[in-house]
Amino acid sequence: MNINELIQDYMNERNQYPESVNHLLDYCQQKYINGELPIHDYRILFKKLLDRGAVSAYQNA
Repeated sequence: MNINELIQDYMNERNQYPESVNHLLDYCQQKYINGELPIHDYRILFKKLLDRGAVSAYQNA
């Protein structure tokens, strides 16, 4: 899965475009935790989203 596919999944599920890369990262993490995203895809997407400036909600918890 790539970022464009992740965005499309987000839009299909939530009926809106992600407001920020942070929302997209949260969505990516949720999909991984729910077993809907393989670890390989998750790691690639996680790094790409961090490179785009995303900050995980779990980093500050």
